Amino acid sequence: MNMSAAILAFLVMLNPFALFLYLKPLMKDLTDREFLAVLFRASLISFFIYLAFVLFGNFIFASIFRISFESFRIFGGIILFSLAYMFIVRGKKAFIQTKGDLHDMASEIALPFMVGAGTISLSILLGEQLPMPYGVLALIIIMTINFLIVIGLKEMRSRIKIHKLRVAFDKNMEILLRINGFFVGAIGIDMIATGIKNMFLQ
Repeated sequence: MNMSAAILAFLVMLNPFALFLYLKPLMKDLTDREFLAVLFRASLISFFIYLAFVLFGNFIFASIFRISFESFRIFGGIILFSLAYMFIVRGKKAFIQTKGDLHDMASEIALPFMVGAGTISLSILLGEQLPMPYGVLALIIIMTINFLIVIGLKEMRSRIKIHKLRVAFDKNMEILLRINGFFVGAIGIDMIATGIKNMFLQ
């Protein structure tokens, strides 16, 4: 896995288009500064969780929990497939609404939406397949791009003054969400197949 492929796969998994739709209700309730603060905190929480698995993922699985990483890879693939199915069939209705103060919102956004079995699996793979400094750098690039895409989409939507065009913009975002579901589902199936192959055929 080279760095560009790792970054692309992780961004597909993070799905900034889905995150934008998920956070749309918050955009109405919060000021721009509050929304930026919530998204930044959520990104920071997610980054440090990912970083822990990049640095210590193999040790956590092998030495502490004593479970096979392939088992986690298969479980992550099943979760991803289920999530992709909900994206494709239900679209944005698959999301949960976040409520509470700003600190609670950041935690709810980070877990379980930004941090899940699939992204944790990819974090461990980053640590396994890239030299440590490159794995950390890739993680920083991923979180920065994800943050900027969500903020960029928010800014694009806020500049649309005509209601019908805003509705069309939201519908196009939901179409992208459903299309992305196919890629997430394919990644999930690949994780299941790879886990089974590594567990039983090697």
